[in-house]
Amino acid sequence: MSGVRDPFRRGLFAIAALFCFLGFQYATWASRLPALKTRLDLSEAELGLLLMACGAGAAASFPLVAVAMRRLGSRRLAVAAAVGLVLVLLALPVAPNYPVALLVVACDGVAVGALNVAMNAQGAALEAAHGRTAMARLHATFSAGSLLAALLASGVNLVTTELATHFGIAAALLLLLLVTTRAGLLPDDPAPAPADGAGAPATDGRKSRRLSLPSRVTIWMGLAMVFGTVTEGAMNDWSALYMKDVAGAGAEVAPLGIAVVSVMMVVARLFADGWRSRWGDGLVVRTGSVVAGAGLALALLAGGVVPALLGFACVGLGVAAVTPCVYVAAAGRGPDALALVAAMGTTGLLAGPAVIGFIAEGSGLVWGMGTVAVSAVLVSLCATRIDWPGPSAGSRDEGEAVAVG
Repeated sequence: MSGVRDPFRRGLFAIAALFCFLGFQYATWASRLPALKTRLDLSEAELGLLLMACGAGAAASFPLVAVAMRRLGSRRLAVAAAVGLVLVLLALPVAPNYPVALLVVACDGVAVGALNVAMNAQGAALEAAHGRTAMARLHATFSAGSLLAALLASGVNLVTTELATHFGIAAALLLLLLVTTRAGLLPDDPAPAPADGAGAPATDGRKSRRLSLPSRVTIWMGLAMVFGTVTEGAMNDWSALYMKDVAGAGAEVAPLGIAVVSVMMVVARLFADGWRSRWGDGLVVRTGSVVAGAGLALALLAGGVVPALLGFACVGLGVAAVTPCVYVAAAGRGPDALALVAAMGTTGLLAGPAVIGFIAEGSGLVWGMGTVAVSAVLVSLCATRIDWPGPSAGSRDEGEAVAVG
């Protein structure tokens, strides 16, 4: 990192490392769930509860994270959360029993919630400091981290099946990544007053750390995040089953539903910052979510494998920029708004697939997936109530970067 002179790129690489870190850490232990299940002798229900403990920890972390952001700032909170995630990797393979494993995974969820807020705050600060878009590319590196973790898991399994060895190697790599990139993170400036006036500046330090009631705009941001993450989560959990049971795809084709969504999201996020610079976040979110909802709805009406894949591609393309843009908007309203929106997004990611399952159980999977299409359109409706930043006037030329701090 010390060899990167351009301050924008230096910050971009360091913050991207945090996104990659989070994707790598989560995918590392998630990829070894079968081994954890065997080691702890868990039932399917107990394994599901283990996963829910992580999500519950992340969703419940909102008050703690909001206060920690005010006291520590995004840079120090990001480093502290990253260290906590490394400790989780070291503790999980040696957990002596199921209750301890539940506690460890719940702590992982809290650390995930903290790092999620801190790294998105860093990304928003980078864009504000330089007048250049970057958030969509940063979110793409999360997927890259997940891919690298999967490759490492496959490689280690060729040599040994020991969880402690695998997680120890992963923890060492994550620590190396953190140490080499930490210096490039943006310094924390004093937090500005929230843009919506929901929390007026306090007269003393203690009051400034209290949580303020969210404004209507913040609630609309949270709802947009909920509906966006419901759409993402449901596609990951239900697309393969839809391909097999409804579209009639064979066993070798059914997984392509997830693959199409994932590939389109990564590709779209690599280009989405350019779209944001040209057209503005609001138009990108509104148009993208309509494309996602309409494309999926038409695919459901048409039926068949090819329409399904095309509809899933529309979803990946359309929702790719939703969460990056909402995070930027929420960060502009202060740490409380950002923490609340992140927690609501986690809730949508957790609850959405389950809700779709209940609907599918009662009315069929086509109606369940139709709910996903409605959820995508609702993102667009929520986006009309949010004050979005306009198209970026900043140049992408190397010489026009603004120095940080």
